[in-house]
Amino acid sequence: MSFTGFKESDFKVFAIEGLEARMEKLIERVRPKLEALGSHFAAELSSLTGEEMFFHVAKHARRTVNPPNDTWVAFSSSKRGYKKLPHFQIGLFETHVFIWFAIIYESPVKKEYAASLKKELNTITASIPDDFVWSQDHMKPDAVHHREMKNGNLSGFVRTLAEVKKAELLCGIHIPRDEAVQLNGKDFIEKADSVFRTLMPLYELKKQVYSV
Repeated sequence: MSFTGFKESDFKVFAIEGLEARMEKLIERVRPKLEALGSHFAAELSSLTGEEMFFHVAKHARRTVNPPNDTWVAFSSSKRGYKKLPHFQIGLFETHVFIWFAIIYESPVKKEYAASLKKELNTITASIPDDFVWSQDHMKPDAVHHREMKNGNLSGFVRTLAEVKKAELLCGIHIPRDEAVQLNGKDFIEKADSVFRTLMPLYELKKQVYSV
C-alpha cells in the first residue's frame, strides 16, 4: 500500500484494553502504514546516508501481558536489526507522532558516540532547530525542546549517554495527534524527509565511531 497519512483510528488503538485486542488492531490498522513508510524511507535514507538502509517494524513479540503504548518503524544499516546501531524511527504514541534519530541502551557504542558528539556539540547545537526535541528514553512520550537545551542541558544529556548503562539519546520532532491527522500522505512524507535531512549530522557521527 502507499502511505495515506495517519487517522484518528490509528491513535485510538492505544486506548484499547488488553494485549491481544490492542495488538490485533495495531496489526490491522497501523502496521501496514508503518510498512509503507518503511519501504519508502529505506530507499530515501539509503540515498541520504550512502549506506544500504533496511526497515524494521516493531513486532512487540516479547510482550506477554502489558499492551504496547507506542509502535514504530526503525531504519538502520543492518538487515538483522537496529537496536545496537544509531538509527532513525517513525512511530506514534496515543498523543503524537515521533520522527527521531536514536541511539538506545542496547547499543554497545554509546560511550564512543557520546565522545564524538561532545567534540561536535557546538556545531550540532547550532544545526538543530529550536522546535526539535530531545529525549533520554524512547519508551516515554516526554521530550525537551531544543531551545531549552542550549544552556548546558545538552552536554548533560551527552555525559549521561556515556556514563549511564540504560541511558539513551533521541532527537527529532513530535507532531501532536490533532496536527498529524491533518497531514495527507504526501505532506507527511515531505515533513519526515525534511526532518531526516536535518538530523543527518547526528547520524554522520556514526562514521567517526566505527572508524576508530
